[in-house]
Amino acid sequence: MVKIEILKETDNHVSLLLKETDRAFANAMRRTLMSNVPKMAIHRVRFELGTITDNQTGETYESVGALPDEVIAHRLAMIPIPTFHDEFCFLEDDPGNAGLPKEEWGTPASQIIYHCSARGTPEGHLVTAGDLNVLGEDKLQIPELYRDIPITKLFAGQYLEFYAYAVLGLGSDHSKWNPVSGVSFSSRKIANLERPGKAKTLWDLDLSITKSDFKNKKLEDIDKVETLIQELHHVGDGTARIDDFADAITLEEVPGEFLFSFDTDGSMTARTAFEMACKSLSSRFANISEQLAEDL
Repeated sequence: MVKIEILKETDNHVSLLLKETDRAFANAMRRTLMSNVPKMAIHRVRFELGTITDNQTGETYESVGALPDEVIAHRLAMIPIPTFHDEFCFLEDDPGNAGLPKEEWGTPASQIIYHCSARGTPEGHLVTAGDLNVLGEDKLQIPELYRDIPITKLFAGQYLEFYAYAVLGLGSDHSKWNPVSGVSFSSRKIANLERPGKAKTLWDLDLSITKSDFKNKKLEDIDKVETLIQELHHVGDGTARIDDFADAITLEEVPGEFLFSFDTDGSMTARTAFEMACKSLSSRFANISEQLAEDL
């Protein structure tokens, strides 16, 4: 069974050590995070068109701007929408859709609605994600950290008003439903001090890693090994020091262990994304096992 050790964790980032596994599993987890973790994203936008008049100033505004509606809709799709998996279902699974045509699907059980109404100014008014107001619970509002994401800029006589509908989806259908980025893994390595005398070429550079970091001529600390890998570029191929260093330190892969890390877009925590990926991967493996049992 795969063992998992959390190395670093914040709301939007996690670094893990996977043990007793292989490269195929690590890659399956990478692909699952990107393709099979449900995420809320704005899927449909209804723009209000025409002209409006301010009752107080008498000024007239028109629904025109520098960016086409299609570009604005694309930007809206990239805004992180708070995702609560236990509270929403996929649009096509919404029981409230019964008897309705597909274009009218969607109830509070499957979608979140945001409204935006903004008017231009002579100096220019920057419309951001913070101008989206949720028609529902406050916890579904765009998180404070992402409220400065720019959407467009409106000048005198221009206005923008729309309703945006966010639904659950999968990254395998569209990248707007991909909740993670920078998903990567690599074999865990340890460093071996083969030639202490030659390694002096590296120590003399007065970098982070020193001879004292090695215990019994081995360096196993994960962070220090990663730092060492970067510092070895100072004495490796393409440098004048490569002959003096002469592979004084070698790197050895640890069988069955992989360093795994990723960031989220802010729609959910990194822990939630990883837990959902584990559930999805476990379900897929179970289905494969059942099919094999039936076929055999």
